[in-house]
Amino acid sequence: MIAYVDASVLLRVALGQPNSLKEWRHIERGVSSALVTTESLRALDRLRLRSGLADSHVAERRSTIMSLISSLEIVGVDATVLDRAAQPMPTELGTLDAIHLATALLWRDMAQSDLVIATHDVALGLGAKAHGFAVVGVGSN
Repeated sequence: MIAYVDASVLLRVALGQPNSLKEWRHIERGVSSALVTTESLRALDRLRLRSGLADSHVAERRSTIMSLISSLEIVGVDATVLDRAAQPMPTELGTLDAIHLATALLWRDMAQSDLVIATHDVALGLGAKAHGFAVVGVGSN
């Protein structure tokens, strides 16, 4: 399966959280926006501050996150992506979700290949479905 992976999926896997994406092991090719790095590391930093994680635990989790990200095909956030994200969409989306969806849409058009959206974010999942994507993970919130 070729899947667009957002930070919600990546973080549950990297942090060993409950309800991780059951299809994770079936992803043969993962694609994501360059946003995934920033979102994931900011989430780890928030977790560190809120939970008082030890430095060793933070270092281990950061290493896991970076390793997972390095296994993905990362698509840069450029003017084309931002222009597409700024266009009207059939469902309500925040800015980051719109950038993720725009990235997936552009990747699908360029690759001319089916792409499954892997997310635990309800709004992103709904927007992806409205654009004809198969979606996995949303039921595992």
